[in-house]
Amino acid sequence: MNSTGRIALVGDRSDAIRSHARIPGLLDALRVRDGFDLDAYWIPTEEADQGLGGFDAIWVLPGSPYRSEDGVLAAIRTAREERIPFLGTCGGFQHMLLEFARNVCGLDRAGHAENAPATADEDAVIVALACSLVGHEGAVRIVPGSRTARLLGAERLRARYHCNYGPNPDHLDVLREHGLTFPGTDESGEVRIAELPSHPYFLATLFQPELDGDGTRVHPLIAGLAAAAAEHAGTG
Repeated sequence: MNSTGRIALVGDRSDAIRSHARIPGLLDALRVRDGFDLDAYWIPTEEADQGLGGFDAIWVLPGSPYRSEDGVLAAIRTAREERIPFLGTCGGFQHMLLEFARNVCGLDRAGHAENAPATADEDAVIVALACSLVGHEGAVRIVPGSRTARLLGAERLRARYHCNYGPNPDHLDVLREHGLTFPGTDESGEVRIAELPSHPYFLATLFQPELDGDGTRVHPLIAGLAAAAAEHAGTG
């Protein structure tokens, strides 16, 4: 019997954001098909810097630019430092890299070009993509042996995107040096997945796995978060 996990859904909830509209159905599918009965709480980004340490999982959802960058970064830092299972999708991926750059790599001036357009090029960890991925669907190649590969049970997947910003390749090596890995890339080698192997579950995707299929079968990376939340709840 799985323990009930409390999951914080961090984002500025909007019916206009397709991934947000998918969440109730995904939670139902997790309960009915996979046996994970999660207590989910929507947390506006302005409130995400308060009390998330009591949750069993934190999911930073799409919808950037967020109303509070500071709130989102605080939520991600809480998940990382308190070893709470974490998933970031789309904007959540971008801000996971930003938080890691500032608070682990010591890049105090690290910035996000969408949130702060005046950020100097050498300080921008997240930059405008050469080609927009809004509405794009494409293949992602997975590194064998990675946590992502184990969760997927495959070394390739199809992914749906809705973004204009992604990681600056110039900063990837310093992120790697401090422990972050990038187990998923597109066909041209551009990073699409990040994970922290030293953490129980700390994973982010530039694509939106919540848009996979018709919503009745939960993407393995989301099911993996639910399983990690249940395990966290059971050890609390």
